[in-house]
Amino acid sequence: MTIYGDPTSHVLYRKLRHDYPRIVRGEGCYLYDADGKRYLDGSGGAFVVNLGHGVGEIAEAIGAQSRRLGYVSGMAFTHDPVEEFAAEIAALSPGDLDLVYPLSSGSEAVEAALKLVRQYWAELGHPGKHRIVTLSPGYHGNTLLALSASAREHYTVYFRGWLVDMIRVPAPYAYRCECGGAAPLCPACSGEAVEAALLREDPGTIAALIAEPVGGSSSGASVPAPQYWRRVREACDRHGVLLVADEVLTGAGRTGTWSALEPYGVVPDLMTLGKGISGGYAALSAVVAPRRLADVLARGSGALLHAQTFSHHPTACAAGLAAIRYLRDHGLVRRAASIGTVFHQRLEALRELPAVGDVRGRGLLAGIEFVADKDTRAPFPRAARFAERFAQAALDAGLVIWPNVGQADGVDGDIAMLAPPFVITDEQVDELVSLFGQAVRTVTEGVEAST
Repeated sequence: MTIYGDPTSHVLYRKLRHDYPRIVRGEGCYLYDADGKRYLDGSGGAFVVNLGHGVGEIAEAIGAQSRRLGYVSGMAFTHDPVEEFAAEIAALSPGDLDLVYPLSSGSEAVEAALKLVRQYWAELGHPGKHRIVTLSPGYHGNTLLALSASAREHYTVYFRGWLVDMIRVPAPYAYRCECGGAAPLCPACSGEAVEAALLREDPGTIAALIAEPVGGSSSGASVPAPQYWRRVREACDRHGVLLVADEVLTGAGRTGTWSALEPYGVVPDLMTLGKGISGGYAALSAVVAPRRLADVLARGSGALLHAQTFSHHPTACAAGLAAIRYLRDHGLVRRAASIGTVFHQRLEALRELPAVGDVRGRGLLAGIEFVADKDTRAPFPRAARFAERFAQAALDAGLVIWPNVGQADGVDGDIAMLAPPFVITDEQVDELVSLFGQAVRTVTEGVEAST
């Protein structure tokens, strides 16, 4: 291996010292590489593949739309795919969220949502409300404003001079909170920390709070206490702060309901979606907003001051429309909830393995946190690169997972995330658990041998 991976490739890969298997096809929950090896896609790629690989209906919809109309600018025209896609998203969204702005990635959606928040308050006559509250750990994307909102130290270290300061509040992360998620809840797990931050920082300067309703990869699918989001919603209402739900990862049925906020009975002021809304068949995300926010802009500048070349893209919207209808027609969100129960029951067996400290999540989203000591919950030192070694061991065994690091203290901490397609069967869940266990044993034996 050279420092640039395959010296014959002209692709600038994200990881420059890594050999990438060449995937040639996908079917259902499996991927196949050029050598014929099969991989169980245990993470849906990057939490994207909810419908499964190789769904002909989506491919046909994309091809038909490309032949009819591949592209027009969303700043000059409308078209049937965007109108129908927006109507489907609005029908699925909670409360008064009924206006949809389609984009290409989750980072773009977060960027646009936060710019909308800033513009809304400025046009309403409150230009001093410009600060954003975020949870830590948390992740919202890689464009500069979205990265600013993300509490990911190893992502931000090179870009600090370009980033915007955010107000950080401890995320509800029961495994590493002093209360352990049991009553009486600590301020982080109860939501008290959010209101305390609003009061401490002066709500007259705060435009919004953005957060994932269920923890994403940064806190390993940590699920808040039932009352957490109701308390946060009430605090935001009391102090005139907009609540932005980042559902790029958790939405589109991943946690067993269309919105991960749904079980809490809470409606945000803005929602971002991505990943599963196209099932990975096209690059597609969306901001979902209420008319009460858009009306302020309409009466003022008359425009949302955010434009991108591929927003409202006809072919991408056709893919999203087909994906949402496929989810609905095949009852896949309900299936994510039902098979999700089986999924989490089977995952409990992983707690018996060495180095597995916690198993958590909801629906078809799970986080497995690795620790050097189960009693103290001490993480492995970053130098051990446990998550990366585990991801490679899993891949060697034929299982795709999503590793993450740094959640324990910003540097140390290792997590493996699972988010399989909603079409996964009971037998494939057993296969996933078996392969996962095999990879854990491989890595822990290697760690023991090196100490």
